[in-house]
Amino acid sequence: FVEKSVLPIWKCLNVLAHALCYSLPVCGSMDIRNDVSQLQKLENCTIVEGNLQILLMFTTAAEDFRGLSFPRLIMITEYLLLFRVYGLESLRDLFPNLSVIRGTSLFFNYALVIFEMPHLRDIGLHSLTDVLRGSVRIERNQELCHISTIDWGLLLLDSVENNYIVSNKLVEECADVCPGILDVEKPCVQTSVNGQLEYRCWTSSYCQKGRYPPCSSSEVLGRLGKLSSFALGWGLGWETGLCPKECKVGTKTIDSTRAAQELAGCTYVEGNLIVNIRRGYNLASELQNSLGLIETITGFLKIKHSFALVSLSFFKNLKLIRGDSMVDGNYTLYVLDNQNLQQLWDWSHHALSIPVGKVYFAFNPKLCLSEIDRMEEVTGTKGRQNKAEINPRTNGDRASCKTQTLRFVSNITESDRIFLKWERYRPPEYRDLLSFIVYYRESPFQNVTEYVGQDACGANSWNVVDVELPLNNDQEPGVALLNLKPWTQYAIFVRAITLTTAEEGRNYGAQSEVVYVRTMPAAPTVPRDVLSMSNSSSHIIVRWKPPSQRNGNITYYLVLWQQLAEDLELYVNDYCHKGLKLPTSSADTRFNVDDSGGPELEQDTEERCCPCHRDGGQLQMEGEAVSFQKKFENFLHNSIIIPRPPWKVTLNTPLDKVVRDRTVISRLRHFTEYRIDIHACNHAAHTVGCSAATFVFARTMPELEADNIPGNVTWEPASKNSVLLRWEEPKNPNGLILKYEIKYSRENEVTTVVCVSRHRYAKYGGVHLALLQPGNYSAKVRATSLAGNGSWTGLIKFYILGPAEEESGGFYVLLTVMPIVLMVLITCLVVFVFFYYKRRSVTPLGAGEGRELYIPDEWEVSRDKITVIRELGQGSFGMVYEGIAQGIEKEDEETKVALKTVNELATMRERIEFLNEASVMKAFKCHHVVRLLGVVSQGQPALVIMELMTRGDLKSYLRSLRPDSENNPGLPPPSLKDMIQMAGEIADGMAYLNAKKFVHRDLAARNCMVSEDFTVKIGDFGMTRDIYETDYYRKGGKGLLPVRWMSPEALKDGIFNTHSDVWSFGVVLWEIATLAEQPYQGLSNEQVLRFVMDNGILERPENCPEKLHELMSWCWQQSPRQRPCFAQLLESIKDDMNPSFRNLSFFYSAENKRRGSCQPSEVETDHLLGEEPPSALAALHLPLATGDSPGPAGAPQKDQGYPRNCCHLNGAPCL
Repeated sequence: FVEKSVLPIWKCLNVLAHALCYSLPVCGSMDIRNDVSQLQKLENCTIVEGNLQILLMFTTAAEDFRGLSFPRLIMITEYLLLFRVYGLESLRDLFPNLSVIRGTSLFFNYALVIFEMPHLRDIGLHSLTDVLRGSVRIERNQELCHISTIDWGLLLLDSVENNYIVSNKLVEECADVCPGILDVEKPCVQTSVNGQLEYRCWTSSYCQKGRYPPCSSSEVLGRLGKLSSFALGWGLGWETGLCPKECKVGTKTIDSTRAAQELAGCTYVEGNLIVNIRRGYNLASELQNSLGLIETITGFLKIKHSFALVSLSFFKNLKLIRGDSMVDGNYTLYVLDNQNLQQLWDWSHHALSIPVGKVYFAFNPKLCLSEIDRMEEVTGTKGRQNKAEINPRTNGDRASCKTQTLRFVSNITESDRIFLKWERYRPPEYRDLLSFIVYYRESPFQNVTEYVGQDACGANSWNVVDVELPLNNDQEPGVALLNLKPWTQYAIFVRAITLTTAEEGRNYGAQSEVVYVRTMPAAPTVPRDVLSMSNSSSHIIVRWKPPSQRNGNITYYLVLWQQLAEDLELYVNDYCHKGLKLPTSSADTRFNVDDSGGPELEQDTEERCCPCHRDGGQLQMEGEAVSFQKKFENFLHNSIIIPRPPWKVTLNTPLDKVVRDRTVISRLRHFTEYRIDIHACNHAAHTVGCSAATFVFARTMPELEADNIPGNVTWEPASKNSVLLRWEEPKNPNGLILKYEIKYSRENEVTTVVCVSRHRYAKYGGVHLALLQPGNYSAKVRATSLAGNGSWTGLIKFYILGPAEEESGGFYVLLTVMPIVLMVLITCLVVFVFFYYKRRSVTPLGAGEGRELYIPDEWEVSRDKITVIRELGQGSFGMVYEGIAQGIEKEDEETKVALKTVNELATMRERIEFLNEASVMKAFKCHHVVRLLGVVSQGQPALVIMELMTRGDLKSYLRSLRPDSENNPGLPPPSLKDMIQMAGEIADGMAYLNAKKFVHRDLAARNCMVSEDFTVKIGDFGMTRDIYETDYYRKGGKGLLPVRWMSPEALKDGIFNTHSDVWSFGVVLWEIATLAEQPYQGLSNEQVLRFVMDNGILERPENCPEKLHELMSWCWQQSPRQRPCFAQLLESIKDDMNPSFRNLSFFYSAENKRRGSCQPSEVETDHLLGEEPPSALAALHLPLATGDSPGPAGAPQKDQGYPRNCCHLNGAPCL
């Protein structure tokens, strides 16, 4: 049978495998897919005679694999394949003793295939020592590490060059550390791969085993002679799989798991073992892995002071304690002082022989005498010991050893709790019954015993609930197990706790059998990782992952979708002046690509060398590699996929039930944004409902020709040297039309491009082209929508008459023009009379001889000291830029500034007014008011230089602090202290303005600016109207009014004063508390006007601090005189301000202290006689700028030398 004295290991494997097939559990090929419970087919398998495929489990999570282990499996005769199993993080616990993959039949030349395992972190097959035929393919496992630490040459008999290991987690991103590297106590074996000498391991806890010496013929034949014992012990973790291992230890003390690991793989221990383990984590499995193969101990076994042990079953294969040496010369098995030891072995599956010597048991309070008696019978030691050596008073004295079986009489289950009752128990002495203890734990499978987790310190311990005795002796005891998981099976048993009786020295107790109860289902959690992508103008693909907590069997998903309106700002903004920011409809990059190809690689924009020329051999090799890859994937899919009938295709409606984890929504409008809600529903949805919605936003792709202008462009002469072009709007554009572009040119001249906004188009139905030179012209038009530009129309030709042609047709022109001229003259006369009398009634600022011209003064700055950087936006008079001023504050230092300009087409008077407005700002010197830095009046264009507020207006800044804002700068929402600081800075600026006899009339968050150091100041650079025009309301065809910020008296009677500014300040506090929500949201401007005039005020914002709300309520008193002044507001919050406020504020300045608190000049009224501010900017009125005393309350105030409603502090100072 054996010709040589030594057989190579693979011959040992073949001989033993064929012999053991007749006595060990052998399973055939297994295909385990879809459901994790299918893995139970491997429960008793020691050898898989065939292949093992585990694949296509898309709904599993990591929790589903915890506690699953198949330690009996040691050999697979063909191949092992793992493919798309979600949630599986390692094979370490699943197959802890898999030692051999023989590869008699291969999967496309591979014996081990791990392909597209999205959550696998390490392979962990630490017992695997041999892959006898075939190679390894490990591919597309994005989380897989510890690949570089494996020496495949130690496993494979074939060449490692045939292995294919690609597209896994980068080595640089992995923390691949082997055991012993850090503590250098017992490092793993070192081998050289590709010239790199490295330690070899499967995980950070398990080394890779090296080549083992071959079995001798006597070992092979000797073990074949013990097939019966082999059948009991195989599959429990032999290191080599088959060869016995003798260990000479003398007397070995095992006091830690590390000490136990030194005996890993030992089957024959020559010497004595002393187990003294006081603490540890997960001891049961660690000790079984290390000591579970020991069959023979030639000396004695001593278990002492091991408080962490509950059972000795980790000596799974121990058959013989021979007793060549004994404890004190008498004891072969010595068990002393083990406080938690409850079980020796499961004697129904274990046989142990102690041929010589005695056994000794003492001070094991939880070990019942019945367990010791059973041990004496099995081991053949009965009668050798006296009563002192097995003392009934020190063994089992704290355990219920004489037990009666308790029976459960009822159970009521809910989704998160179980109510249990069991029968009454009466011990011989009822007073000895103390209480009950209920043990429970999650148990996916009905295979647990009370000793699962066989150590007192392990993580797999039972949950314990103490149950007091019922007050009524006739009442059945019961318990409510709370905070359980829905739709989860629990293992439960109950144990009675009794006192020790003095007479007999033992406990009478009772215990139930382990029962299994499943909680009721509940609504699942929301689906995870929802992704959306539009692949056409009418379809959106939505994909998601199952909920993390299913709370039942998921049966379908509910998908709802709703079309969303475009943002109102898109209709208001003039896209001829601002950059057009288009919504994207690109696919989510996280979507899986088709199997036929991968995603395109991003082009590297960096400079790089030209690619080297590849010869024909290289190209052929690359082609073969690609072909081989496709063949492998085709083979994989053809091998694992089982065809089934196609899905029934139905048209989606706005409410669709979906049973898969993706759907296609069709019949949608092109380039339109949709909100898509997905609900997960389990089998109990009719009673518990579906999950809350998780939602995603998606926009369909644009329709190619939807933005083309229908029909032809027409033209008609408008006046001298001008023409009116007209065209129709696209009937169904992509989103909405933002602007039009017209290209026109005179014959043989350069083309001119004109941009036409939505509002300008609505005025003419086209565009008016003026100041054209005589000649032949051609023009074409295109529309620009949210999706981009449409196509150009065809060319239209038109002609502008010259002077000679106009004279020849003068008579006809005269007949046409004369009525128009008369109408224009009459209109001009009316306008002239109107403005003449208006100027007589209200003398405008700058009127008179001395005011017509702006006179340069010490504020003048040389133009060559100014550098323009970029545009900030459109102001009242013209564009506002960011720039740099040289030496404007300190000599030779550069300062970033805001530069306001006047429009190139402005008249001379408008230019003078622009410069004179800046003169008002020269009088302001307050830290909390935006400062004027200088004026450039010489040359064109004129510039007003202002302090630059880098963080923009307060409204935009507050909105950016919202957690869901795309523009969030990484700052948290403001705290109460931050809000009070903002309020104090605004109040200080307003107190300063009021002290200067200015009334603001448009105080709002949009008119406050935020500096680089987060200081809030009054001022806005004149851009507010363009950005926030929807915040204003036009009443009766007059100017724009900020009605949502105005006080009742301002809306009713046009009274603006300090009291009305304080009301507006209260609304600003409300904006700060809500992160700039719109006040009175849901009401139209007309409704707001009526609501405020009827004594209505804003509701308290959600989660608004009490102190902030008190300030709001104080500012919103209906009687103006009951409202505080800004000095009083500052007095109430001064203790909450930052220390720097005392040094920088107007409130603490000497000027304010001399002035006193709340002077009468702060509360004077200003009747506007029904007029509204001509600008939506923050208008400041100057009722008493020259020191006039106020008139009676409610009387109009005459301005001395200042115009009404013209001084715009925020960005457009005028004079």
